[in-house]
Amino acid sequence: MPTGKQRRNTPQRKVILEELCAVHSHPTAAELYEIVRRRLPRISLGTVYRNLEVLYEDGQIDKLELAGAETRFDGNLEPHCHARCTACGKVTDLYGIEKVLPPQPAEIDGHLIEGYRLEFFGHCTDCRMRESYLEHAAARSN
Repeated sequence: MPTGKQRRNTPQRKVILEELCAVHSHPTAAELYEIVRRRLPRISLGTVYRNLEVLYEDGQIDKLELAGAETRFDGNLEPHCHARCTACGKVTDLYGIEKVLPPQPAEIDGHLIEGYRLEFFGHCTDCRMRESYLEHAAARSN
């Protein structure tokens, strides 16, 4: 959970944050490592992991720990939800849903709610189009 305290911004951390904020694919640490290596060829995967944890603890990025999936990271701190495709694993941003959720913190049935994780899952547009294409192709061949 983010602590909100700021630490010295190292050159590696700066590049990791810049690259994470430049993509909208919600990469895993390993995926981000491959992206960052283009700018910092000598960086290690361990350095990327450690800096992602620091950036998360400092409240500069979000960590997406989705059920049954590898941890992903998000540089977009605007309020939004996520949807994970159960076919290809792609994670996309969903906007507007958070407007109907309780504000944080909130008291609900005697519980002080300080946060929540809401996961949406299903099939993304690309996978749905591919499945539809395959269904139509199979129907034509019969």
